[in-house]
This record gives sequence, structure tokens and C-alpha cells, in this order.
Amino acid sequence: MAYMRRKIDTFLLEWKRNPDRKPLIVKGSRQVGKTESISRFGAGNFENVLNINFIEEPKYKMITADGYKTDDIIRNISLIDPSKRFIAGKTLIFFDELQEFPEISTALKSFCIDGRFDVICSGSVLGINYRRAESNSVGYKTDFVMQSFDFEEFLWAKGYDDTFITDMLDHMISQKPFNDLEMSVCKSLFIDFCIIGGMPAVVREHIAKDIHEGILDIQRQLISDYKEDIRKYAEGMDQTRILNVFNQIPPQLAKDNKKFQITKVTSGARIRDYRGCIDWLNDAGIINICHCLYFPELPLKGNYNETKYKLYFADNGLLVAMLDEEAQNDLRTNKNLGVYNGALYENIVGEALAKCGYELYYYKRDNSTLEEDFFIRAASKLIPVEVKAKSGKAKALKTLINSEKYSDIHCGIKFSGGNIGCSDNIFTFPYFCAFLLKRYLAECWED
Repeated sequence: MAYMRRKIDTFLLEWKRNPDRKPLIVKGSRQVGKTESISRFGAGNFENVLNINFIEEPKYKMITADGYKTDDIIRNISLIDPSKRFIAGKTLIFFDELQEFPEISTALKSFCIDGRFDVICSGSVLGINYRRAESNSVGYKTDFVMQSFDFEEFLWAKGYDDTFITDMLDHMISQKPFNDLEMSVCKSLFIDFCIIGGMPAVVREHIAKDIHEGILDIQRQLISDYKEDIRKYAEGMDQTRILNVFNQIPPQLAKDNKKFQITKVTSGARIRDYRGCIDWLNDAGIINICHCLYFPELPLKGNYNETKYKLYFADNGLLVAMLDEEAQNDLRTNKNLGVYNGALYENIVGEALAKCGYELYYYKRDNSTLEEDFFIRAASKLIPVEVKAKSGKAKALKTLINSEKYSDIHCGIKFSGGNIGCSDNIFTFPYFCAFLLKRYLAECWED
């Protein structure tokens, strides 16, 4: 199947055009398409590309035997494979599977200062060793986090161009409701995306066959691969604890109270023993943490309780693959996204916000009389975002907007199954518009 367009393509071209570019590290969870995108970019933009994969060719872990200077590394690569050529100004060195040999990131400072060769490193962000090694090249590298397909990339894969997406944004900006055909088409595409998720192998299978058959097997294999990575890269007792947290996310999201409860993970579990495990999953790009605000006001950073949070999957398809059989059948047969008490809606909107670059926050009053799903910042405004599994009144949004207690809040966003609309300073959009929220706010709400 032909290459599927990704957002990293534009980033890589812009990086190449920058005369002051630094070595690049592309990070992300496993199997999100890092290697494919970088390899394609290298082949199309460099006369000479050196691919070094530390998993497939572990012998290259010896290239730093003489230290981290560029000349020493090049000499040692040539010792291993004398056919590799190094053409100054025309060569891309691609170090893949960085997590297997994080020490190579220490050499990026030398490559940056030397300047003769472009370098891209790629790998899954797993464990603490990589972060310790990369600190030696702070200021001499550029980082890019690659994630699974968002809905826009999924639309590209389905054959829709930028005009289709621009038209969706224009509807949001003008507050013009979608017509019946537009709603039907967009809803159908979005439900497909919710079920299959954005992992490239799953999207490719779906596009090739245009059916859902076989998708679940691929998703479950990806889940197994993630669990294997946990066993491989996590240390000691953390392996079991991380796996316990990972397995507990779907059933806890199924509850009305979606706050993640460590005490439900295993008997006698304590927050201090598991916080590092949750951070590990987050750093690995497997989950998104949604922090509970002390109070819905600016600033957001530092204004949250570290012991209260919700955990969402960074890819909705992986959450779907972990649902129980009854929910699986309902979802895939009836396209019923309401299974699991609206958890899928919250997860997919949280995923969209995270892929827009937002950190995730929510609020729940201690006496449970007020709860809001998400909060984002646009300039000096604090914007509550509500996700409705069914069409209905947004009581929490109205309270936040109308009460004098919440001086930073003047308007709100609601995502639902309905069409575009506005009432009482609440702007309503269909779920499938969530990936455009940042662009919409930049056009309409920025000071």
C-alpha cells in the first residue's frame, strides 16, 4: 500500500530547510510510524542516507567505544561496514530504535558542533536511561513527539484533502451548521476512527479492505507488544505494577466516577508506590494523564492535585481493543459509542486535545456537586470543555460561566452528537470537530 501522509512530513521538510538545524530526536510510542516517515523523508531529500537500527544490528552499539566525537563514531561505523559513505553536506545518519542504545544521544552535541552531517534519532520513550543520557546534549538537539494518527491524518488516508478539512473549520468559525449529508459522512468516518484508532498498521488494514474484520486481532497484538515492552524496559517490581495500572484503565473508565483509584489496582496499593508507574506509561506515550484542578482558574500549571487524576489511552483504538466482549460486539456491530458510560467519548476528545498540544485538566468539586471534563487555555481565557455522550443540558458549563466565583471563565465548549450551535455562551460542536479546536480558538478567541 502507498505511503500514508503524516503531519511529521511537513515538520521534517521545515527542519531540512532550516540552515541552523540541529540533530533531531523523534520520540513516540512504539509502532506509530516513526521509522517509515523518516526513511521516506531521507530517501527523498538526501543524496546519501545511513540507516543504523540498534535492534536489528546490535553490533553498532560499539561505535562509541572511543568516545562521542563525530570523527571517532564515523571511523567505527566504517570499521563495521566499509561500504557506508559519508558525504559532507549530503548525508543523513538515521539512528533508529534509540531506546536500545540511548548513549548515542550523548554524541548529538558533537554532531551539532561539527555540522557536516545531518542526524535523526528515533525511538520509543521507555524507561529512565534515555532521559539520563540525552541530558548531555541539551541545547544541541531538536525534539519532536510523533503520535498515532489523529482524525485529520485518518481523513487524509481515506482520500480527503485539505479543502475538506478547511471547510469543516469554516463551519466552526462561521457557526454554520453542517447539512444532513455532511453530518452523515463525517459521523460515519469519525465512528470508524473511534473504533479502529490511529495506529498505522490498523489504519492500513482498514483502508486496504474497507471493513473492520481482522482489525481487532491487530489491535490485540499491539496491546501484547506494549505489555512485552513493559516487561522488557521497566525495572524490577515496577513491571508488575505498570501492567496492573495498564490493565485497570478500561474498567475504571467504565465507572461513573472516572477518577483513577490506585486502591482498585491491587489490594493494599498506595499512591506513592504507583505514581512512578503512571509517569512511565505517560512518558512512553501509551496514556494521557488528566489532572484534577484545585480550582478552575488560571494558571493551570501547578494548580492541580497530584493525587487525583483520570487516565486515558493515547490511542482510542487500543482502549477499544481492551473492552469486554459484550462491549466489543455492541460497539463494532451497532456502532454504539455510548458503551462504558461515555468513556469512549471522553477518551477520544482527550486524545484529540492532547494531539493538539494541550495538557489535560479536569475539575470535580469535593462534594461532587460540580464536575467538568476538560479545561484548556486560550490567551487569557480559561475554557471549560464538556463531552456529552448524549444530547442534553450542560449544567456544569452554565454554572461555571454564570457564577461570579469563576472569574476566568466567560464561555464554554461542548462536544456532542448534535450539530453546530451556540446558546448562553456555550458553543456546541460535533465530536468530529475536536481535532480542529486549537485552530478554531486561534481564529476566533485569541486576544
